Amino acid sequence: MSLFGSANFGLPRLKPLPSKRSHVVSVLDIGSTKVVCMIGRLTPRAESQILPGRTHSIEVIGIGHQKSRGVKNGVIADLDAVESVIRLAVDAAERMAGLTIDSLIVNVSAGRLQSDVYTATIDLGGQEVEANDLKKVLAAAGHQSLRTDRAILHSLPTGFSLDGERGIRDPLAMFGDVLGVDMHVLTAERPALKNLELCVNRAHLSVEGMVATPYASGLAALVDDEVELGCAAIDMGGGTTTISVFAEGKLVHADAVGLGGHHVTTDLARGLSTRIEDAERLKVVHGSALPNSADERDIISVPPIGEDDRDQPTHVPRALVSRIVRARIEETLELIRDRIQRSGFSPIVGKRIVLTGGASQLTGLPEAARRILARNVRIGRPLGVSGLPAAAKGPAFSTAVGLMIYPQVADLETHAAGSGMFSTLGGNSRFARMGQWLKESF
Repeated sequence: MSLFGSANFGLPRLKPLPSKRSHVVSVLDIGSTKVVCMIGRLTPRAESQILPGRTHSIEVIGIGHQKSRGVKNGVIADLDAVESVIRLAVDAAERMAGLTIDSLIVNVSAGRLQSDVYTATIDLGGQEVEANDLKKVLAAAGHQSLRTDRAILHSLPTGFSLDGERGIRDPLAMFGDVLGVDMHVLTAERPALKNLELCVNRAHLSVEGMVATPYASGLAALVDDEVELGCAAIDMGGGTTTISVFAEGKLVHADAVGLGGHHVTTDLARGLSTRIEDAERLKVVHGSALPNSADERDIISVPPIGEDDRDQPTHVPRALVSRIVRARIEETLELIRDRIQRSGFSPIVGKRIVLTGGASQLTGLPEAARRILARNVRIGRPLGVSGLPAAAKGPAFSTAVGLMIYPQVADLETHAAGSGMFSTLGGNSRFARMGQWLKESF
C-alpha cells in the first residue's frame, strides 16, 4: 500500500506479529550521520520480569550501516545519494543474515513532527460500556485529527474517563453516563513522508510501516519503570534532537528540534578553520561539554584546511575547542528544556531524563544536561536485544533497535480511516478484547 495509492493517503500499517511462531523483521534508520539496516528474528517469549512489556525476544541476524549522504537535519536533500546509501546498508545486512528482504519499517525525523491530544466523549445513558461504545468514542477522537496536509504516524488512546473520572485503562463492562477518551496523535507533513517512501521505493524496497524517531529511541532506551512512572527520552542525533515523553506505559508526547551533533562539528570547523572530518575528530577526542581548568594549559594542533603541504597546523588551547562545543550543546539543551516546559508535560517527566543517540556520547554531556535540565540524567543504550555486534551496542543505535521493538507495541494504536476505524490489534495485549470488534470494520 503506497502513500500515493490510497484515497485518503493512509500510511502503510504493520500487520500484527504472529503470536505463536517466529517472524523476521527488517528496519531502516535513516539519519543525518548514518543509515542503518537491521534484520532481526522476533521469537514469541513467555512473560517475564525483565522488560515485561515485550512479547517477543529479538535476535539481530544482520546489520549494515553506512555514512549518510543526502540527508540534512533529518530532511532528505538528495534522492540519488540517499537511495545509494540505503542500497549499500541493506545489501550488507542481507549478506550477513543470508536472506533478502523486500520491505522495511522506516523511521521519521523530518516533517515537523507534531503532538496533539484530542478528547471525545459519548453518552452511555447509564448503561455498561460495550465494545461498540469504545469504537464510537475512538472514532470520534480520531476524526478530529484528520487533516489533508498532515499524515498520522501514531494515534494512541492514552486514557479513558467515565463520568469525568479519569485514568481508566480499560472501561469495557463498566457502568456510567458519559464515556470519554484522550487520544494522543502524532502527525508529520505529507511531502516529507512521500520523499522518504520514494527513496526506499527507488532502492526496490517497500515501506512496511513508519515510526517517529522519538518513539523508536524511547522504546529502545527506557526501562519499564521509567515508561510507567513518566520519563523523557532525548535522542541526540547528528542533524536532529528528538524528545519523547512516556507515561503509564504509553507515548504521550513527542517533539523534534533541528539541532544535533553535526552542528557542533560545523561550529568547530568554522571556528578553528579546519575540515569537517578533522573537526569531527577534534570533537570526539578533545571536545567536552564541561569546563576544565587544565584545558587552558593543554595545547592541541589543528590541521589546516588547504591542500598545500607548506600550510602548518595551528596550535590552540584545548579550552577553545571546549568553549565552542559547550556553546552549541548548551543552546541545544536549553531549547529542549523550553520545549518540555512548553509542552505541558514537565510534571509527568518529573526528574527522569534518559539521553541517547550518537551525540549523547560527548564527554561531559550528562553533567551539562543535569545542570541545564535540572533533572536526573542517565545515558540510555538499546536494551534487551541479542546478536548486536559490540560496535552497535551504544546509544547511536537506539533508533534502529527501537524500530525492531515497535511491532510488539503497534497493536496499542488506533487509526481512523476515511470511514469507520481500523486497527492492527494483536491477540496478546490488554486491548485485545477490543480487537474483536475492530476486526469487523477493518
